[in-house]
Amino acid sequence: MPNLAVVLKEEIQRLARKELRQQIGSTVAASAQHRRDIAAMKREIHDLKKAVAFLELQEKKRLGRKPPAETAEGARFSPSGLKAHRKRLGLSARSYAKLIGVSGLTVYNWESSKSRPRRQQLAAIVAVRALGKREAAKQLTVLGG
Repeated sequence: MPNLAVVLKEEIQRLARKELRQQIGSTVAASAQHRRDIAAMKREIHDLKKAVAFLELQEKKRLGRKPPAETAEGARFSPSGLKAHRKRLGLSARSYAKLIGVSGLTVYNWESSKSRPRRQQLAAIVAVRALGKREAAKQLTVLGG
């Protein structure tokens, strides 16, 4: 005859496992649902990142286009006017230069009357003159500056 303590212990273990299975069942189901939700969110984030990267590329292409040199026809250049506009936008010479597509030193030389912009650069200056503070800041973030 088996030991009564062994039989009692086995029965208690069996009942405990049965009870645990009942209580853990809902937790397991909820965990599986959470994993499915997380996977769906990861897929959605991946798709959104791809869309944002595509739109950033399109915006860079749009902003990267050089304005036609014809827009510089009749435009006047003044070193003090350039400096005043740059200050009004709250930009450094380097940031302003990024908007135009030249180096910061070039903008400094223009402002100090050491050189003058070429026709294509004057067209870019005219295009930047049309920007406000917010638009300039937006373009700088897109250009990476």
